[in-house]
Amino acid sequence: MNESIVRTLSGIVYIALLISSTLFSRESFIALFGIFMFLAVLEFCNLVNLNKIPALALSAIFLAFAVFGQNTFLNNILLTGASLFVATLLLIDLFRKKSIVQRDNTSKIVLLIGYVIIPFVLLIKYPFFNGFNPHLIIGAFILIWINDTFAYIVGKTMGRTKLFERISPKKTIEGFVGGLLFTILGSYILSEFYDFQSGLLWMASAFILVVFGTLGDLVESKLKRNAGVKDSGKIMPGHGGILDRLDSIIFAIPFLFLLYQIINYVS
Repeated sequence: MNESIVRTLSGIVYIALLISSTLFSRESFIALFGIFMFLAVLEFCNLVNLNKIPALALSAIFLAFAVFGQNTFLNNILLTGASLFVATLLLIDLFRKKSIVQRDNTSKIVLLIGYVIIPFVLLIKYPFFNGFNPHLIIGAFILIWINDTFAYIVGKTMGRTKLFERISPKKTIEGFVGGLLFTILGSYILSEFYDFQSGLLWMASAFILVVFGTLGDLVESKLKRNAGVKDSGKIMPGHGGILDRLDSIIFAIPFLFLLYQIINYVS
């Protein structure tokens, strides 16, 4: 079968599964993203050569905390702070030619927790700010998909200046700017349908998702480059692994989650 057809069908199945599970019930949403988290942890372990058993055990503990633990401001801030700390280390590392964050098991475990596990926990907690609102998480994914689509289209048709050629040769500044502008426009249109929050907040969310999502894509590209692989896994034909599909949102979610924490705290 033609590779582009396989990629399209795989993408349709992924989107349909994500939207239907999120809308069906809070339990199906948690179950799906819990499975995504375990798959992402396995892929990460393969990338950095880390023992899978303790990694999965850590994932189960954090997932249980996300589902059954108290959803307090302090707990959320501690989780967000830990993830932002690791994200900062990864951003510093991104601009170094030689990686400094994967030299021993301790640093790999810290990276696993802060880069993979906690972001998935925050992703699961994200639509629960005021009860369970599945449209909040679907809206975030719609913005990610808009950015992916238009960054590709603009980059393909108008891209001339490389964004970060050493890590991702195909990304261009023109594609990034085009994706950002169309995503902010899309967020304003989205606010007309999802009016449970203001258009300004949707646009702020779009900005965070595009900027930090693009950085997250670059971070994962460097992890794969260091591991000498093209994709993090093979579970999605034509797309790679779960990390390949969710690298943008899991890197951006701590920053977005912090924004919502601040808004809820001051309101």
